[in-house]
Amino acid sequence: MATLLHIDSSVFSGEASTSRSVAGIFRHAWQEQHPNGNVIYRDLAVSPVPHITADAHTAGFAEPGDRTPEQADAFSRRVRLIEELELADAVLIGAPMYNYTIPSTLKAWLDNIILFGRTVGDDPSVKGTPVTVIASRGGSYAPGTPREGSEYVQNYLEAVFDEMLGMELDFIVPELTMAPHNPAMAELVPLYETSRARSIERAEARAKELALRASA
Repeated sequence: MATLLHIDSSVFSGEASTSRSVAGIFRHAWQEQHPNGNVIYRDLAVSPVPHITADAHTAGFAEPGDRTPEQADAFSRRVRLIEELELADAVLIGAPMYNYTIPSTLKAWLDNIILFGRTVGDDPSVKGTPVTVIASRGGSYAPGTPREGSEYVQNYLEAVFDEMLGMELDFIVPELTMAPHNPAMAELVPLYETSRARSIERAEARAKELALRASA
């Protein structure tokens, strides 16, 4: 049975969130291909995971029998998150840009699932698993734009998912999401609409592609 791990991190709900909306389209397309499949869903804005503590961090480098009760308890919570990731045939993440980078709740989740000797190292346990990131943003940070140098979402997540975890990373980037709400960006609304339509199309296509791969 194919399993999709779906992570949302936007503070906005429903259609107010572009990352949630596009991720929802991806998930719907996936479930159409796998009506009896399994979806593990985490809404980090509603139920944030604990930030890494000293006990949670140091437990990852200690032998099980040497861990204190506090380390063992903190580490067990990390393991549950890691196991969800390892079970997934595909991963879907909504990652809106907040103040040039990812939401702190998503960073906390990443800090929990990055574990040297398991998900990171010579043979990462999630190596090759496809992960699709819906990286929405209010403006444009594409190459050649004035704010290109302030893009800290894609470059950071590339370092984590590609270089550290060895996953197969793909970005879908709906941009200029503030254009319909900011009068100063009114002339950019057509570009926003094009970007959103393209993102929806890519989300549907990517979901179907990965769903078929999981069935093979």
